[in-house]
Amino acid sequence: MKNSAIIYNLGSPFYDPVEPASFPQGKLKWFNQEAAKIIGLENLSDQEIKDHFWRFKTFDSNITQPLALRYHGHQFRHYNPEIGDGRGFLLAQFKSGNKNYDLSTKGSGTTPYSRAGDGKLTLKAAIREILASEQLESLGVNTSRTFCVFETGENLDRQDEPSPTRSAVLTRMVDCSIRFGTFQRLAYFNQIQEMEKLVDYCLKYNLSEVTVSSDQKVSMFFKSVIKKTAALAAQLMTAGFVHGVLNTDNMNITGEVFDFGPYRFLPYYNPYFTAAYFDSQGLYAYGRQPESFLWGLQQLGLSLKKIEPQLDVDFFIEDFAKEWDYQHRIHFFRRLNLIPRSREEDNLLIQKFYQFLSLDQKKFEQTFFDFYGGFERQGWKNSFHKKIYQKTEALELINKIEDYKTANTDGILLPYFLQEKPEMLLIQDIEQLWQPILLRDDWSLFDQKIQKIRSFRGAYKLISAAKQSEVL
Repeated sequence: MKNSAIIYNLGSPFYDPVEPASFPQGKLKWFNQEAAKIIGLENLSDQEIKDHFWRFKTFDSNITQPLALRYHGHQFRHYNPEIGDGRGFLLAQFKSGNKNYDLSTKGSGTTPYSRAGDGKLTLKAAIREILASEQLESLGVNTSRTFCVFETGENLDRQDEPSPTRSAVLTRMVDCSIRFGTFQRLAYFNQIQEMEKLVDYCLKYNLSEVTVSSDQKVSMFFKSVIKKTAALAAQLMTAGFVHGVLNTDNMNITGEVFDFGPYRFLPYYNPYFTAAYFDSQGLYAYGRQPESFLWGLQQLGLSLKKIEPQLDVDFFIEDFAKEWDYQHRIHFFRRLNLIPRSREEDNLLIQKFYQFLSLDQKKFEQTFFDFYGGFERQGWKNSFHKKIYQKTEALELINKIEDYKTANTDGILLPYFLQEKPEMLLIQDIEQLWQPILLRDDWSLFDQKIQKIRSFRGAYKLISAAKQSEVL
């Protein structure tokens, strides 16, 4: 692990130094030891954790003062030039192996972009983010990690929670803090040189696997972001996750989901299911999420034309459909722990699977769980819903799955897959976990849930690149 404040390579047009809020209390509620180990912070003492993530003391040879990042973005497809890091900042950056990681806060006080907000975060919102990031990681989604949460001893008034409610400050770990909206802001102000610098920065520090010549860097950068975004869209769809606010300020260039807001996991397969109560038009409904990512990529492409006017955005955007089809296929089979066969056969199975899911409101996660491992496991025989699998439409699907081999035989041996039910994270589950915390500060059910979520981590792996090249 190396300290690596790479953000300074961009310079002052990209951020504002800010002062973090001072909080009356600092009660550590969450520290992600797994994430800390990745960047070499697993041996921090309790006092060091408090100093860095409650008092926001900077790390040696790192960012010297917290930085609120500048960006714009489309929010529900309306351009907003007044946003940026409004209740958080970039605290530190680390390099581990060949990857860079950012530690950023949420709920750490006001910044120049707070507008009328107080820059604070409720404890319940922090708990929701811990749960989402943990569940998504276990399901194999490229997600931010909730790194640390302190309860801060304040009471906040919120319209979407019974108030006053307890407050917290959260630190998350992400691969990259550069958003589509970072490019949109530069295009808005016609800052051509800064945008060129940003492309170079991203290629060097966040997309280092992309090797390009100087005359191809913009197009190859865009192509790489399209590929990573299509992969994320496929991961979210096969995880049954509904983000809620897929604005361009919530899309980053490494295809990582973060800042979930009013998220939901699907109870049942329903393309029209929405997560945000204020999404009255269903813009970000579950079934429209790939379209939302595509629309965001179009906005990124239009921004990139500022530095490469000849960039054929439509030509590259056409690749998204092909990439989405490919990524959805490999992530669908990853969720089922099966080896794909051929595009034609696989698409037929996918079609039958979703047709089966759509009948009689079958539980989304339960169905993927039951078919995990195919015939080597035959999970449908011990399922909570085993009677459903005796019906004609289920037998047709089971007969089709018989043609497929298990990809990861170690996965089906996990004790997790001996259960009748999977670990789900529905809205009622979160409320049940929150009540004892709210009433008695009892975190025992929450801690148990985290352990259960982590019990199947590593089960949902992609098949090897060599095997993919054989069958895809």
